[in-house]
Amino acid sequence: MATTQRRGRRIMMTPGELDTFLAAERTCRVATVSADGAPHVSALWFAWDGTSLWLYSVTRSKRWAELRRDPRIAVVVDAGEQYGELRGVELTGTARFVGEAPRTGEPCPELDAPERLFARKIFGLEEMVHDGRHAWLRLTPDAVVSWDFRKLGQPQPRP
Repeated sequence: MATTQRRGRRIMMTPGELDTFLAAERTCRVATVSADGAPHVSALWFAWDGTSLWLYSVTRSKRWAELRRDPRIAVVVDAGEQYGELRGVELTGTARFVGEAPRTGEPCPELDAPERLFARKIFGLEEMVHDGRHAWLRLTPDAVVSWDFRKLGQPQPRP
């Protein structure tokens, strides 16, 4: 991940906390840019491999069409109900299309690991079931910003 968080360092997640959080959460919100420049936000399931966020999107969706035209993307994963429980991550960068679209299961070594992760996390299966309607997007973020408000109540180490 490229950029270092400048603000809110006191509540930012460590790399280990970030990996644990993204491995546990299932749903993210994906922001894309419409043809008229307006933002478009939609929810999706995802898998995190420690470096990239893998999104399995319907290829006939507005999101897919927008990313084909303009691959800039922002994704938010968050959790918590009460103020002191809020935590999350914003990842931004460029979406990359991986494998055939729609995905039918053609051999694609780059998808072996993410498909196993996704199938286990989302469906509780050992291998991916392809429906011929979805395909893969990969976001290797240029910037990551995280927050964990649970840290506000904890004593902070001195710099």
